[in-house]
Amino acid sequence: MPNRPRNIDSYYRPHVRELEPYVPPEALEILAYRAGLDPAHASKLDFNENPYGPSPRVMEALASMTNVHLYPDPIAGELREELAAYTGMDPEEILIGSGADELISLVVSVFVEPGDAVVDLTPTYSMYGGVTLQHAGRVVHVPRGDDWKVDVPAVLAEIERGAKIVWVCSPNNPTGGLATEEEIMPLLETGAPMVLDEAYFEFSRHTFAPLIRMYPNLIVLRTFSKLAGLAGLRIAYMLANRDILGQAHKVKLPFNTTLAGQVAATAALRDRAYLAANLDALLAERQRLVTLLREQGELNPYPSNANFLLCRTSGDAPGASPAHLRRQTRGH
Repeated sequence: MPNRPRNIDSYYRPHVRELEPYVPPEALEILAYRAGLDPAHASKLDFNENPYGPSPRVMEALASMTNVHLYPDPIAGELREELAAYTGMDPEEILIGSGADELISLVVSVFVEPGDAVVDLTPTYSMYGGVTLQHAGRVVHVPRGDDWKVDVPAVLAEIERGAKIVWVCSPNNPTGGLATEEEIMPLLETGAPMVLDEAYFEFSRHTFAPLIRMYPNLIVLRTFSKLAGLAGLRIAYMLANRDILGQAHKVKLPFNTTLAGQVAATAALRDRAYLAANLDALLAERQRLVTLLREQGELNPYPSNANFLLCRTSGDAPGASPAHLRRQTRGH
């Protein structure tokens, strides 16, 4: 008699079976309805999106596309040239990805084998840990101090134990603070791969990218989702030395970004005046919100170098622990 077929559950990778699925937030229309608001006059802030949207030149460039029947440039050559002028890096030191989340996945694919540890400086962006678990790695959570500073001795100890990657978000999501040279330099000196996620770079103009040519273990990530207003087109970039990018190209899907994303990002970079005006408007609104929150006294905002605010409540807020923040951070 033929063997009975095995249950499909026996074929799943064990670590995937144990993962918790991503739970998307409810749509703006549903939340507005519950609050009795007109969705057209409501804003949803949990993804740190740009409410002003992209440059009109982006919309014009998208509308004039005629070659959507062709595959996009696998290495996004035109966009990388534009980014070289924007960042001061060489095109060969730039890799384009489908949002920062894909770039995070590429980094993990290059460095992390099953069982390897990565360092997650909680509270921070949840996808560092999430993607690591998808690759059967281990996440070592190193809590930040009361002032959200990096616990450098604790991170150094984890590197000594063999941690493969140190993730540092600067400005950090969700705290809004910047990493300092005093925190970063001792970690870079170890030679362990360090990823500086600068998704909110434009709001602070503070970057560690110039150190890439001095420290071959440094990787910088940035995105077009925030200031450029292109979150829906999923386009981001990685800055690193040629060797790291050469390894990343081996695991990158050939056509990982869309033609629309490449066209939109290129057009956005060519309208620097709009980006500058957008930045001024967002920073002004951030300061206005800080002032209003401090006046009402229930939510006390921490200083922020990004386009969002983390607030301490004046009373009890059940569940608002670092672990809760780690689970809830969204929006790269």
